[in-house]
Amino acid sequence: MSVIVVQGYYPLKGEVEIQGSKNAVLPMMAAAILHKGTTVLKHVPMIQDVFCMMGILESMGCVCRFCDHTLTVDAGELTCTGVSKERGRAMRSSIIVLGALLGRCGEADVYYPGGCSIGSRPIDLHLAALRQMGAVIREEGEALRACTRGLKGTDITLSYPSVGATENVILAAVRASGITVLRGAAREPEIDALCRMLSSMGVRIGGIGTSVLKIQGTKDLADAEYQVPGDRIVAGTYLSAVIAAGGEALLRNASPGQLACVLNIMREMGARIAVSGDAVRISMDGRPRAVSIETSPYPGFPTDLQSMALVLLSVGRGKGYLKETVFEGRFATAKELHKMGAEIIIEGTEACVTGKGFLKGAGVRACDLRGGAALAVAGLAAEGETRITDCGHIVRGYEDICGDLQHLGGIIRREL
Repeated sequence: MSVIVVQGYYPLKGEVEIQGSKNAVLPMMAAAILHKGTTVLKHVPMIQDVFCMMGILESMGCVCRFCDHTLTVDAGELTCTGVSKERGRAMRSSIIVLGALLGRCGEADVYYPGGCSIGSRPIDLHLAALRQMGAVIREEGEALRACTRGLKGTDITLSYPSVGATENVILAAVRASGITVLRGAAREPEIDALCRMLSSMGVRIGGIGTSVLKIQGTKDLADAEYQVPGDRIVAGTYLSAVIAAGGEALLRNASPGQLACVLNIMREMGARIAVSGDAVRISMDGRPRAVSIETSPYPGFPTDLQSMALVLLSVGRGKGYLKETVFEGRFATAKELHKMGAEIIIEGTEACVTGKGFLKGAGVRACDLRGGAALAVAGLAAEGETRITDCGHIVRGYEDICGDLQHLGGIIRREL
C-alpha cells in the first residue's frame, strides 16, 4: 500500500497546470453511451475514476482509446446493459449510466453506487425522477433493475439540487420523447459542461447555467469533440496549499470563474489573489485569518473543499467556524488533523476551529478523496514529517498530487 510522505514548513513557489475536471468528465463519459457513434473528449485526467468508468463502458461493448489525455469512445455497438456489482461499487459516479442506458436501450441493471464514505448520499431523487419519465425500477437488495417502453419528457421538480440526480435526468431526457423541464436543477459548473457537450452533439437544451433546464428529446446525435474544463476542486486544493504553507504560485487552467466564492473567502483569510483569463496568481504571507464558512450547493462554498478549509483554519490565527450542509461524513478528516495538533470541536454539522498557527507532522490516514488531499496540504504546513496512508483514495481524483506540489516547491513524495 502506498504512502505519501510530506516534509513541511517550507514556503511554496512556482506554477502548475490544473488537470481536467473529474466531476465533469465522468458524466460526459456516460453521455457517450447515448450516441451510436464516436465521442472525443480532450484534457481528460489520468485518474482512477476515469479508468474505472472506462472499464464500465468497455464491459458494455464500447471501444475506448485513451492517449495523451484524449479519450475516444465508440459506442456504436452495445452488447450489455448491466454494470457489475464490483464495478458499480468502485465509485459513486457509476449510477449516472442509469439514465443513459434507459434512454439508449430501454433497460439497465446497476447497483447502488460506492465511492467515498462521506455520508449517506441517497439516490431516491434519481429514481423518483426517472420513474416520472416512465421507467419501471425494481430494487432487489443492492441491485436496481430498470426498464421502460419508452421514456417520455415531463415536468420534474427536484426537492434538492442534487448533482447526480440532475445529471441522470439530463441523460435520460436526451432520448426521451418530447420535452423534459427540470426545475430545481443543480447549477454546478460540471452540469453546465455536460449540457454544452450534449449541445455539441446536437441536443437542444435551454436554461444552461440556471436551475430550470429544458431538454428536447432527440434520436439524432452527432459525433462530437469536447474539451474538459480545468478541475476547480484541484485548483482549490493547490490554492489552499499556498495559503497553508505560505509563498506564491501561478495556477493555469484553474477555471477561476467557477471559484468566485472560494477566492473571496481566501482573500478574507489574507491571501492576495489576481485572476487573468483562466489563470490565478496567489501569494500569502503570515498565517490565515479566522473566518466563518458554510458549505452549500454551487455557487456557494463547495463541500469538496471543506476539508481544506479545516486545515486552513487550523494553521491560522483565532477562532473560526465551519458548517457542513451537504455531506454529514465530511468531518472524518478532523480526527486525523487532531493527531497533527489541530484543535477542532465538532458539534453536529458545525466545527469550531481554534487556529494554532502551525501543525506537527504525524502518521495519518486518508479517510476519503478530498480529506486525503487536505492531509497533504496540512503536511506542507506542519513541522517535521507527515506520513499519509490509504492513499488510494487520493488517486481517484488527483492525477499527480505529489508531482504538482513538487512543481510548487513542496517536499512531498509517494512511497510504494
